[in-house]
Amino acid sequence: MKAMIFAAGRGERMRPLTDTCPKPLLKVRGRPLIVWHILNLVRADIKEIVINHAHLGHMIEEALGDGSRFGANIVYSAEGTALETAGGIAKARHLLGDEPFVAVAGDVYCPHFDFEQVKTTLEENDLWGNPHPVDQRDVAWLYLVKNPVHHPLGDFALNNFSIANDGDTRHTFSGIGVYRPQMFDGVTPGTAAKLAPILREYASRGQVGGEVYRGNWTDVGTVERLTQLNEGFRT
Repeated sequence: MKAMIFAAGRGERMRPLTDTCPKPLLKVRGRPLIVWHILNLVRADIKEIVINHAHLGHMIEEALGDGSRFGANIVYSAEGTALETAGGIAKARHLLGDEPFVAVAGDVYCPHFDFEQVKTTLEENDLWGNPHPVDQRDVAWLYLVKNPVHHPLGDFALNNFSIANDGDTRHTFSGIGVYRPQMFDGVTPGTAAKLAPILREYASRGQVGGEVYRGNWTDVGTVERLTQLNEGFRT
């Protein structure tokens, strides 16, 4: 399985820090955000990693190189102007191949996420040998989290491992998901496109599965959240 890490965002809410440093390279507890993901992916033997970038992208390539020092093989999809999440995937399709891949937002902090679990989420699992049955019609599998204070209404409901657009209890999308490349056939490479409308369309057809991740997770979207994560840490 291959992985894609999204690193093309401008990080407007993180300014002035992101004026001179791309957000995925900002450090949390002594380590760049994106490196936490790379190490966790490699730990799960997911070593083929695609990283897209736009704003200050050259700094990301300089900092990470080919990934060999992390035990990974990193290739880059340079966008120039950020193409949003689905647009970034469409542009990188030739690098991702034809099999399901895991994608991760480069600006979330989840140091204990076990990527081993993502490898079989879109396979045809049975009720006895796996924790959840998966319908072969599923085109994506999303990891949801408890709604943070800054996003109290959540994004999706979850009914028996099936993602729904509406429901009594909603959760927030963590930024981690597994996708079949074919679900992006309708996005022209090089054009900007958001992921949420595509997910909602497939969810309305009952073709998106998911589960709740209950481990440590933070959307590092503001300077204040970054500061809170680093409180008490000494280099």
